[in-house]
Amino acid sequence: MLVPFENLPDSSRVWIYQANRSFTHEELEEIQSRLDQFVTQWTAHGSDLQAGYLIKYKRFIILALDQQINAATGCSIDASVHFIQKLENEFNVDLLDKMNVSYKQGEFIAYKSLTDFRKMAKQKAVSPKTIVFNNLVNNKAEFLSDWEVPASESWHKRFLN
Repeated sequence: MLVPFENLPDSSRVWIYQANRSFTHEELEEIQSRLDQFVTQWTAHGSDLQAGYLIKYKRFIILALDQQINAATGCSIDASVHFIQKLENEFNVDLLDKMNVSYKQGEFIAYKSLTDFRKMAKQKAVSPKTIVFNNLVNNKAEFLSDWEVPASESWHKRFLN
């Protein structure tokens, strides 16, 4: 069952998929339509899942699930990953590569490999104040408070001198 993201409880589990590029306006409309359809039909062992999503900065797909109603199962998680893989193929975009970092450069979102981010940190091209996206958050509350934070407050700090 599709629930507006803002109506989901803070304990809702989240999965964040970052794209290696921004989506176009047309792509966003199509992706939202497909997300609406997927989330509406998403189930765990035949039981409806209460879930919602956000798309942030034309680049991040945040899928959220109220596990107090029905928890995600291996099959339902597999279904969501399969859905994301279809988006990757159809829109020629990487969404599942966890070995990359997204961060803010002014108003823009930059996307770099971990290796390049580490080099940039050594060269002082990114700093402890650089806003990074911590895609390892587990629930909606963490997403709201700890997703978009200075590098010094995230796992990214290990790359800073």
